[in-house]
Amino acid sequence: MSETTMPAAEATDVAFDERNSYEFAFHVLPTVAEGEVAGAFDEIKAHIAKNAEITSEEAPERVDLAYPIVKSMEGKNRKFTSSYFGWVRFKMDGEKVNELTEEFSGIQTNLRHLLIKLTAQEEIHPFRFHENRKSVKMVEVVKDDSDTLGEIQTETEESAEVSEEALDESLEKITHEEEKVA
Repeated sequence: MSETTMPAAEATDVAFDERNSYEFAFHVLPTVAEGEVAGAFDEIKAHIAKNAEITSEEAPERVDLAYPIVKSMEGKNRKFTSSYFGWVRFKMDGEKVNELTEEFSGIQTNLRHLLIKLTAQEEIHPFRFHENRKSVKMVEVVKDDSDTLGEIQTETEESAEVSEEALDESLEKITHEEEKVA
């Protein structure tokens, strides 16, 4: 029987990053002056940058909340119906997540926050909340009926027509990207 040897795997130029990807989404209190929101955002990024590499972000912008959020401040429960919403994506070692979560809890300007670990698919295709929101047109319709005050409808803006070939090409590109990730 002849002995065969397998060649050693060649090292590639692409280094594998063992760090996890995370997203920190947050609501800044609406009581913070609009000019000071950027400072609150910088404070959040500074906490993250100490132990992580920031990969993308969306600066906080004022939004109306879907439901009121109650926060205890100075011994009183206060209800908030709006806030400044933003997020930061970053890569860091998983061992440091608890330490970072504790730091986030100490930030006084935050109304609410959420830290999640991203999947590979979420990492590739970030959802841009503010860009998406701006592409939706709000229309208020008031009815003449005395028992209804009015209702709010949302309609998406019309975009330019796209050829079937361009649409098929885009769909094919997306499915190939998903196959690579899986």
